[in-house]
Amino acid sequence: MTYELEYNSERSKLIIPEYGRHLQKMVEHTLAIEDDKERNKVAKSIIAIMGNMNPHLRDVPDFQHKLWDQIFIISDFKLDVDSPFPKPTRELLEAHPTPMGYPQNFPKYRFYGNNIKRMIDEAVKMEEGQLKEALVLAIANHMKKSYLNWNRETVDDDVIFDHLKELSGGTINLKNSEEDLSEASNLLKGNKKYKNTPKKAVSSRPARGRKRF
Repeated sequence: MTYELEYNSERSKLIIPEYGRHLQKMVEHTLAIEDDKERNKVAKSIIAIMGNMNPHLRDVPDFQHKLWDQIFIISDFKLDVDSPFPKPTRELLEAHPTPMGYPQNFPKYRFYGNNIKRMIDEAVKMEEGQLKEALVLAIANHMKKSYLNWNRETVDDDVIFDHLKELSGGTINLKNSEEDLSEASNLLKGNKKYKNTPKKAVSSRPARGRKRF
């Protein structure tokens, strides 16, 4: 007795593998139906079968749209039936997305992160006063913490002030300020990576003793 075997190498490529070979054959059979009414009826039956694979989503309008798009894709966009949704096109499916620009505002000091640059830009726009002074000092302390996390060494406050001045376009200058930044040990308290480094940074600036915000 001779059996007619069908090998995978002789079969057509599965376009959407998760639906399996039998469903793709059903779609291929639908393409061969000449009667429009019968072809639409069979297509709707195939959509119902596809929906039964995800019963919790089959009645959701967005999911129905997805199913109809998929049956057209499986048919290689050759299926001619009345769809309740716009028929997708091959050009739309194969279109490449627009490349997204990397949101890096100041790549020179990447270890500070983009949020610091945004905060500095907002601080520059603020009116002079106690609130702005508090924000600028908080930004400077966060910059110092970020620098220490990246460098794992001590850093002089003047280095942070220079970076802050540069990032603000020369608008914010704390080098003549009477404020001192927080000690490195306080900024990195609980950081295991910092336990082996000196607890207190040696600063060339004399302590001013003013109240910190």
